[in-house]
Amino acid sequence: MASAHDVFATRHIGPNPADTREILSSLGFDTAADLADAAIPRSIKQQGPIGLPPALDEVETLAALRRFAAKNVTKKQLIGAGYYDTITPAVIRRNVVENPAWYTAYTPYQPEISQGRLEALLNFQTAVQDLTGLSTAGASLLDEATAVAEAVQMMARANLKAAKAGGVVLLDAALHQQSLSVTLARVEAAGIPVEIVDVNEDTELPENLVGAVISNPGSTGLVRDISGTIEAIKSAGGLVTVACDLMAQVLVASPGSLGADIAVGSAQRFGVPLFYGGPHAAFMACTDNMQRKMPGRIVGVSKDAEGAPAYRLALQTREQHIRRDKATSNICTAQALLAVIAGFYAVWHGPAGLRTIATAIHARAVALAIGLSEAGLTLAHDTFFDTVTVDASRLGGSDAALAAACDAGYNLRRVDDTFVGISVGESTTDTDIADIIRVLAGEQTTVHSDGFDLAQGPLGEAGVLREDKILTHPIFTTLTSETQMMRYLRMLADRDLALDRTMIPLGSCTMKLNAAVSMEPITWPEFAGIHPHVPDEQAAGWLELIADLEERLAKITGYARVSVQPNAGSQGEFSGLLAIARYHRANGDSQRTKILIPTSAHGTNAASAALAGLKVVAVKSAKDGSIDLDDLDKQLDEHGAEIAGIMITYPSTHGVYEEQVRTVCDKVHAAGGQVYIDGANLNALVGLAQPGEFGGDVSHLNLHKTFTIPHGGGGPGVGPVCVAEHLAPFLPSDPTADLSDNVDAAGQPVSAAKYGSAGVLPITWAYIAMMGDEGLTEASRMALVNANYVSQQLEDYFPTLYKGENGLVAHECILDLRQLTKRSGITAEDVTKRLMDYGFHAPTLAFPVAGTLMVEPTESEDKGELDRFIEAMRSIHAEITEVLEGKVAAEDSVLRHAPFTAYSVTRDDFEDAISSGHFSRSQAAFPVPGLRHTKYFPPVRRIDNAYGDRNLVCSCPQIDEYAINGEEASEDTEYTGGPMAT
Repeated sequence: MASAHDVFATRHIGPNPADTREILSSLGFDTAADLADAAIPRSIKQQGPIGLPPALDEVETLAALRRFAAKNVTKKQLIGAGYYDTITPAVIRRNVVENPAWYTAYTPYQPEISQGRLEALLNFQTAVQDLTGLSTAGASLLDEATAVAEAVQMMARANLKAAKAGGVVLLDAALHQQSLSVTLARVEAAGIPVEIVDVNEDTELPENLVGAVISNPGSTGLVRDISGTIEAIKSAGGLVTVACDLMAQVLVASPGSLGADIAVGSAQRFGVPLFYGGPHAAFMACTDNMQRKMPGRIVGVSKDAEGAPAYRLALQTREQHIRRDKATSNICTAQALLAVIAGFYAVWHGPAGLRTIATAIHARAVALAIGLSEAGLTLAHDTFFDTVTVDASRLGGSDAALAAACDAGYNLRRVDDTFVGISVGESTTDTDIADIIRVLAGEQTTVHSDGFDLAQGPLGEAGVLREDKILTHPIFTTLTSETQMMRYLRMLADRDLALDRTMIPLGSCTMKLNAAVSMEPITWPEFAGIHPHVPDEQAAGWLELIADLEERLAKITGYARVSVQPNAGSQGEFSGLLAIARYHRANGDSQRTKILIPTSAHGTNAASAALAGLKVVAVKSAKDGSIDLDDLDKQLDEHGAEIAGIMITYPSTHGVYEEQVRTVCDKVHAAGGQVYIDGANLNALVGLAQPGEFGGDVSHLNLHKTFTIPHGGGGPGVGPVCVAEHLAPFLPSDPTADLSDNVDAAGQPVSAAKYGSAGVLPITWAYIAMMGDEGLTEASRMALVNANYVSQQLEDYFPTLYKGENGLVAHECILDLRQLTKRSGITAEDVTKRLMDYGFHAPTLAFPVAGTLMVEPTESEDKGELDRFIEAMRSIHAEITEVLEGKVAAEDSVLRHAPFTAYSVTRDDFEDAISSGHFSRSQAAFPVPGLRHTKYFPPVRRIDNAYGDRNLVCSCPQIDEYAINGEEASEDTEYTGGPMAT
């Protein structure tokens, strides 16, 4: 008899056995295996089981994870180097990090039902703008190292004349090593000349200077007045990026006030755990004239159909997957959930709280410096914020000092053979400082940091303290109790439509269950509290878990090796293409610089190719959605020995298993190219077919999709790259290694941490461990079952555009609305907005075919939810039919006016202001009976995108910019949570 806990696979898969039989009967199959057998081409079918260990139940899985965690050694982490001790406020950990209303949210492409997380991201942007002194900030990037690389590329685009004249970018030698290494790898692929120098006022500036990146504080702690350096660089025609520390910026003069054009860094120390290196939200801010060149996303304020303020992603045409091979970055989603946490950290503490935290950190660092100096030890710098670098010769060098500190319970940083660094964190105490002085200097002392005078400290004496106020918006000073904060977090969550409320049937984005048991371990201190630069013996549990996970992923995909370093799917793409490019170069085929990409591919495919230094050659799609073999032959003949490879998404983005995939692989291999198989749709292959066995040389996976890491409103993501044996030498390398003299090394780092966003890897490990061979395989089968059920049930209403030779789809189906639109004027976008009134997040709009909706129900949705979606779509079809029959004009229809807020359907002038008598309140709000019990009301009406782009506002609007209850706000108007509360 199975254990009472041995039910994970059946809990993960939505339809129960009886409902599964009913669905399969309607499709004409006896079992899910029969349907999968019919759908998948015989030429690629997996011949045996995956070969994973036996499945564990939930209790056994948590016990196994506890064993991993127990092998990690927790110390006081004072290593610094870009990763710092911080405290996640319990109210944020409980109500955000551990709350599915926040972590299961999707990217806010449907902004009307994403208002909560958009406000949270706007808080983050506003905090970053205030602290950096720059007028535009984005909604987060991946990590600090890649943000530095993005800034270098951004300066090259903005200072194009100098760049075209062969100008260089100067990289400050004081940058963290991982920032230097990752940036060198990126600019080498992009062809941007850089030099690593000590950037200061005396630096000899080259002709045609593109710009410079200055680190302040420097990696070893030095804080300096960089105003003269910035002035000199700008006088020479260069742009300036400052890599800075958000906590230091609470006290130190902002980059913007000193004349910088761009500021970058990590928001990790704003309440985000160390996580053995990630996920952590990076930030980028810039001047207004550069905002359209920024990578990543910007949240802006627009207005809805009734003129009420509403949030949306602004300037979406900047987004890289839209620009495809013209992209200047490949960032799609970033680290939204982590940016949300950092933004809430700023809201929770406010300007006074942040100043208290920053002052305490600085005061203890000063006490440490004084104690060490008085004991006769030499310091590397006199001016610093939190990091003291000291000569450890007296103890026998840095290694001896680190060992002594480790024995006392502290991890310090090895700077070189002589110097060690100590970075004070939020939880560091006076007792800790006294202990470190005792260990390093042999002096017994008592430390009292209270009453520290900033003006008399090293920052004050150096004249680098900031004089302007920070976080002046009311949101940062109004929520003064935990009750208020708890309700604010709940209020914002209620403005969203996440997976905890409803199916999110997004094709190609797989929003399936993120099981609570998998989520639980990520905040355990033994996982979350490990610095990425600790000695390997202190991270034995992490290393064992990561190695085991990489081995499991290799077995699942049929590849030889896996690296989990890429911290997003887009970075996995980049890693795979970089491996292909460097493989050819190592073989003397440096002319192979062109990559074939089908026109149906994800936009990030082309963007990643451009970043890897490859030129995109498009391959046409045939009428059935598959790769056009004739056009493939044409491109291979035309470009021949220049072909580096091909990028294939399998199953295709058209939602079908292409029969000729082996033929495509064989043709490209015969031409000397490599085959990259985008693993975005791997959830339709696990246990059924292996990319590494049917022709792939390299794939990236999306752990936030197939392997249940939550989407988090746009990140965290992990994009492991899987390779055949011959590409193994070109997997991502250690970012802490110095690449300045070895940019031709085989592997190149792509993320700041060696294991990327390691902090969320236990989620995937737990999912795979609990599902086992059969569970994972059955999940893939049921993804096909559910997709085909939706396709069949809607065939007479919204026909599926592409099907396989057997009339089946894969894990998703593209509903074709083009003829309906042509006849009625009702667009696919109208349908997406109307679905909100039925309580659904819309399917993927207009990708890969304009005028269509791509639906992917996943295996986690039960029959009742599928039927509810089918009912909604059929009801919407009936509303379109009213337009077709001339009963109502398209512009007067309920669809064109959707979605409807609770206020809009209850206002006294509903018929005059909203419906003009063309539809009733009940039709607007309760189009099907079941909604009377579970109704979700969008918080805003349809948002005016064009207005938001014409009138860009990307920070929290001041309260007096909006009317409160129809009246202008005054200074004493109570603030209740952002413009959406007005």
